[in-house]
Amino acid sequence: MARYTGPVCRLCRREGEKLYLKAERCFGKSCPVDKHVTAPGEHGQFRRKLSEYGIQLREKQKVRRIYGVMEAQFRRYFSRAARRPGVTGEALLQLLETRLDNVVFRLGFAGSRRQARQLATHGHFLVNGRRVDVPSLGLKVGDVVALRPASRGLAPFKEAAERGKKQGVPGWLEVDWPNFQGRVLRLPSREEIDVPVQEHLVVELYSR
Repeated sequence: MARYTGPVCRLCRREGEKLYLKAERCFGKSCPVDKHVTAPGEHGQFRRKLSEYGIQLREKQKVRRIYGVMEAQFRRYFSRAARRPGVTGEALLQLLETRLDNVVFRLGFAGSRRQARQLATHGHFLVNGRRVDVPSLGLKVGDVVALRPASRGLAPFKEAAERGKKQGVPGWLEVDWPNFQGRVLRLPSREEIDVPVQEHLVVELYSR
């Protein structure tokens, strides 16, 4: 299955809630989720009651869309999470949160995960001093993500600096704005992962 390249606001409308895929637009008055209470498409106004399987499937799709992960990738993440000790759902979210593109977004270097993925793909970031262009790269505790010196004058990062200094970062990360770099201090706890998902439904879906 190819990556979705259509209007991301349709994804939010399909799930019936904001997934915050468009940065500032999600907080403004022009957000389509606020304007349209129905799902997209010709038959969007006819919502049927979901079965137990349908509820679990929608929750899995919601997680995938928030983090921009394709189906095969998501299955691999779940398999890795299932092999880890502890709660499988929390381990799954920790794996997704420590992706390079998500860490770039959480540090404030990008306005959305979608933008962070694009910037990472273009090779704007260094991980532990080495240039990388793989947005799905999994980071470990102690890893340092830094913006390349040649990229610091670009408009997106000037805007990010202004925005990021006001927003702050989660407690499992630290950011050094003068040097445009951040560090992974520890794995995030479930309370620090502010995504509107019920991960136990995803675990139930894959446990069928």
